[in-house]
Amino acid sequence: MRQSLRDHAISVCNAKIAQKGEAVGLSFYAFFANKNTDPEALMDVAEWWIKTHKLDHFEKAVKIREMMRAGL
Repeated sequence: MRQSLRDHAISVCNAKIAQKGEAVGLSFYAFFANKNTDPEALMDVAEWWIKTHKLDHFEKAVKIREMMRAGL
């Protein structure tokens, strides 16, 4: 996954955690606007989330942030 996507995902996770606490969950759709303006990025993140790591639809933002930071 591109570093720019990782950085954006970490930023979104940080904002969600700050807003709703460490127990907040999110899906990979949280990293995108409601419009499909960047299908390549969406598919990149979807593949990372679903195919590579076999994550559930909703995961804890803390977990996703740490995975992104670790470069997984």
